[in-house]
Amino acid sequence: MRLSTVILPDRRWSEGGRAAWQRAEELGFHTAYTYDHLSWRTFRDGPWFGAIPTLTAAATATSRMRLGTLVTSPNFRHPVTLAKELISLDDISDGRITLGIGAGGSGFDATALLKDGQEPWTPRERADRFGEFVPLLDRLLTQDVVTHEGEHYSAFEVRNIPGCAQRPRLPFAVAATGPRGMKLAARYGQAWVTTGDPKLFETGTPEQSRAAVAGQIERLGAACEELGRDVSELGKTMLTGFSPDRPLDSVDAFVDFAGSHAELGIDEIVVHWPIADSVFAADVAVFEKIATDGLAQLAG
Repeated sequence: MRLSTVILPDRRWSEGGRAAWQRAEELGFHTAYTYDHLSWRTFRDGPWFGAIPTLTAAATATSRMRLGTLVTSPNFRHPVTLAKELISLDDISDGRITLGIGAGGSGFDATALLKDGQEPWTPRERADRFGEFVPLLDRLLTQDVVTHEGEHYSAFEVRNIPGCAQRPRLPFAVAATGPRGMKLAARYGQAWVTTGDPKLFETGTPEQSRAAVAGQIERLGAACEELGRDVSELGKTMLTGFSPDRPLDSVDAFVDFAGSHAELGIDEIVVHWPIADSVFAADVAVFEKIATDGLAQLAG
C-alpha cells in the first residue's frame, strides 16, 4: 500500500505553495498530485493556478517524491501540446511524473472554451474523445514522429524528441468506471483510478461504497482478461473525499479505511492536503500523523 496526496493549486508559490510540496516530501508521501482544471467547484472564485507550471515548480523544489495530475482530461487539453509539456516536465523532474487522465466532467472546464450558445459535450462525446485522446497521447510520448488524422484530433509530422525520461513513456493512471474507460485503462494504463461510486457520496454507507469499488475492480479484471492482460499488472488507486468514508478523522479511521480497501485490491490511497474552510478541511496534526504513522500501523 502506498499513501499519496493531492495538493490543490490554490496558493501563490511564495505564499504557501512551495512549502506544501516540500512538506509533502518530508512527510514521506509516495506521490503528490494536483488537479488539472481551469477552476473547480467551490474554488472557482478564488486563487487557482495551472497544473503543469505548478508541477514544474514542484519538480525543482523536491527531489524524491513522485508528482502528477489527478486528473488531466480532454476538456481543454489537446494531445499534441500536452505531450510536449509532459515530456518537458518528465525531463525536469528526472522521471518522476505520473499522468492521471480521465474523460472529464461537466464542470467549468467543459464550458470555458465554448462559444455563446454552444452546448458542452455529452457524456458519449466525452467518451468518444477520450477514446481517441489516450491512444494518440500514447503514440506521441513513445514515437519520435507522429501523424494522425482522427475524428477529433489531428497531428501532422509531430516531433517529440528525445521523448520521456521514463521509458517507454511516463506512466498513465487512467480514471474510469464505465466499460469504455475500463478498456482504455486495461490497454494503456499502468494504474487505474477510482473515487468510488459518486451516487453514494451523500446518502450511501461505507459498506455500500466498498461493495461498489469491489464491483469496479471486478469489471476492470474482465476488461484486462478480454485483452489478455493480467489485472495485477495495474496499480489500483483510490482518491478519497468523494465517498461516505471519513479516513482523515483519525489515524484509526485511516487505518480501518486503508485496510478494508487493501483487501479489495487497492494499493494506493490518495488523501487531500487540508484546506481550511473548504470541503477538504481536516485537522493538520491528524493529517500529518496519518502521513507518518498510518501505513506503519496498517502493516502492524
